[in-house]
Amino acid sequence: MVITIDGPAGAGKSTVARAVAARLGLRYLDTGAMYRALTLVALERELSLDDAGGLAALAPLAADRSDDPGLRTPEVDAAVSTVAAHAIVRTAMRQAQRAFLAEDHAVAEGRDIGAVVWPTAGLKIWLDADPAVRARRRVVERADGQAAAALHVRDRSDAEQTQSAPDAIRIDTGPLGIDEVVERIVALAAERGAPRP
Repeated sequence: MVITIDGPAGAGKSTVARAVAARLGLRYLDTGAMYRALTLVALERELSLDDAGGLAALAPLAADRSDDPGLRTPEVDAAVSTVAAHAIVRTAMRQAQRAFLAEDHAVAEGRDIGAVVWPTAGLKIWLDADPAVRARRRVVERADGQAAAALHVRDRSDAEQTQSAPDAIRIDTGPLGIDEVVERIVALAAERGAPRP
């Protein structure tokens, strides 16, 4: 079974998806980290963010950098939407993501993982929260007073890539703790026959 968890920045996708994968003993795919890793490589190589072909050629390097501490810097935050907006880059990254998901059971998170990358997922979740709540989370997470403004910019620039599958189950993470969100998803996964760890 593949479980997809989509939503906008600051909705809790990465934290929740990682916890759900751990609870269910499933592999974890963080598509956002893949785009951030590609962006970091491009910045390090001083590649123009408008060079779509050059960026797509670097896509295979993204998987090796998905745990790099440099992924969550303001520089990457400011550039990742530009990188992800290129159609050829998204095609290259989606191929890598689909190859990963085709191998076995997994939990995958992103902005369009359930709607575009893996529309046949056994369980699709859409996490969201009020923009003010998401902005506060980013300020705390990054210890950066500018993170809230950056999140609003990301929302606008990522709107085209942020797609909810029509059959996704929506969960408002604003009033819920992480454990509560994880419990809801684990229960839904059990109802749909997710493998037990």
